Formats: sequence, structure tokens, C-alpha cells
Amino acid sequence: MKNKLVIALGATIMLVSACHKTEDPAPVTTDFNTMKEQVLIDFTNKVAVPGYKDLADASDNLYSTLQTLNDNPTEDNLAAARTSWKNMRTIWEQCEGFLFGPVEDNDYDPNMDTWPTDYVQMDSLLNSSNNLEVSDIQAATLSLRGYHPIEYIIFGNHGDRKAADITTRQKKYMISLATDLKGTCHDLYQSWTADPVNFAKQVITAGNGSAKYAKKQEAYLAIVESMIDICDEVGGGKMKEPFDTRDPQMVESPYSGNSLADFKNNLVGLRNVYIGKYKEDGLGINDLVSSKNVALDNKLQTQMTAAINSFDNITVFYEDAIINQRVQSQNTMNALNELKQTLEGELKPFIIQYITD
Repeated sequence: MKNKLVIALGATIMLVSACHKTEDPAPVTTDFNTMKEQVLIDFTNKVAVPGYKDLADASDNLYSTLQTLNDNPTEDNLAAARTSWKNMRTIWEQCEGFLFGPVEDNDYDPNMDTWPTDYVQMDSLLNSSNNLEVSDIQAATLSLRGYHPIEYIIFGNHGDRKAADITTRQKKYMISLATDLKGTCHDLYQSWTADPVNFAKQVITAGNGSAKYAKKQEAYLAIVESMIDICDEVGGGKMKEPFDTRDPQMVESPYSGNSLADFKNNLVGLRNVYIGKYKEDGLGINDLVSSKNVALDNKLQTQMTAAINSFDNITVFYEDAIINQRVQSQNTMNALNELKQTLEGELKPFIIQYITD
């Protein structure tokens, strides 16, 4: 699970392992053809692979804190488990800014993050004779697998769960869920960094021998489509569905009250993709855009910032905001829709026009 991957592009390009941090500055170039290759390299090496590596590490940490809570159910250990869960959600939600490739092809996303959940179904499973082994979890309906059943067990209703009240069956379920989630996250990381999939290589070598992308444009369009999709998923799905129904149980993370942080981190992840930065600076799509159309780059970055900042105007849990802060919620959805329209109507045509291999 700690593989380091080296990939040659020609004879010169090295894929830096997600756990290695380089002090080298991002390459500076004004040549568009050189930049369009480097952007794919930096997206892979400095955004996607490091994000998935951090996710795998976070899954290990969540499992460890839940095991500690299982063995010693104190309030301090419960608080540590909750913090681990939220930290992992931050990483995952940012990774949702590039939901293409194995995360979709191999169903890693729905296997760990299907929502909304149904606490009645969860209680029914807990009260059944199901053994709650990992294999049982993997055979269950998707909404009974992954992050959100763990959330229900350790948070209750917005954190009212007490450590001493977590039952033996809930603990069994919790540990099996965490084991399954950890396996999914490590498989996802491996799908990018190791054979037989080695998806990082497929992106980096797009248009130059990639088995997935015969042209660079195809890889770029996959990246941009993932940006459009997450923008639409947040504004047109995660927020709009509970907003329209006024149903708090439709909200993505209702037990922890973490939904707004989830939504905001989705947009942070989208911006990370655009600027080619997660922890380290790299060349991003923004560099390509600004070299040809400064106004479009300014528009996109302004809209991204506005959409991200708009979440701060919602000052209550989203499950309350759909009732009590509908204007603020609608304003955020409007900002997301404006960004989506620019991504779809201007950035995507830019890619088609200028990334012609």
C-alpha cells in the first residue's frame, strides 16, 4: 500500500510518489504545447495521486480511532473518532473534484459514499441476525455501507451520541464498515499507482501511448467534465433535492451536521483541479486558459471564489437552512449554477478549440 510509481514519458518524466514532497518550484514555461503536457503531469502528480494517498492514510487513521473507541468507549476516544471521520471527509470531498477513472469505473464512489442514508434501515440491520462481518457489509445495499453508517453510529443526532451508549452490535457494524472503507480507499489509490490499471500513467501519457486516452483532448475533457459534474451534483443534487423537499433526511451528512463542509470542500476540490494545486503548486488548466483568454480565466476564478465563499453565508446546519435560510441557500445554488454554465459553455469549448493534439 506504500508503492512508489515511476513512469517514463519519453525518457524524462517521473511520477512523484504522493508521499514524497519536492521543494522544486513548478516549472515555468510560456510554450502552450509544453504546458498542455505538463498540466496533465501536475494534475496527476500534485492533485490526484497525493489526494488519494492522503485518503488511504486517513482511512487507516479512522480505522485505528474506531478500534480504540471499540476497545475503550470513552468520550475522549469518541471525540477522536469524530475528528478522524471529519478529517477523512475533507480529503474525500476534495477528491470528488475529479470523479473520473477508477473511482467511477470500479464503483469506489458509491461503495463508500451513497446518500441519503436511512437510519430506520440501519436500525433494522442492527436488530437483525445478520453477522455484520465485512462480507455482509459488502453485500448490503449501498446506503448501509461506507461513511454515513459510521457517521450515524458515532454522531447520533448532531453529536448527541454518548460513547457508553454505543451498543455491542453497533461496534461490530462500525468496525466492519471501517475495514471495508479502508479496503476501498487503498484499492482506489492502487488503481492510480500500480498495475494493471495504473491510471496515473494513462493520464500522463494521453495522446502518447495511453491505453485510455488516444488524444490529450480526451483526457482534458474527462477532467473538465468531472468539474462540471461535481458543480452540478452539489448545486443540483446535494443541495437542491433536500431544499425542494424540505426534508432534512435527504441531506448528505445529517448526523454529524457536516454537510456544508462537504459541499464547500467539493468546490475546493474543483478549484484544486483547475489551478493544479493540492498541497504543492503545479501548472493547471488556468495557466492554459490565461495564456489564450485572460478574461475567461479571471471569470472562472472569480466564480469559483464566489461559490466557495457563499457557503459562509449559511450559518446553520444545512438541514436547518433548507427551512430557515432558504435565501442564503438559494444564493449558493445560483452561484454554483453560474459556475457550471461557464465551465460547460466556455471552458469546455476552450479545450475543444485549443487542445487539438
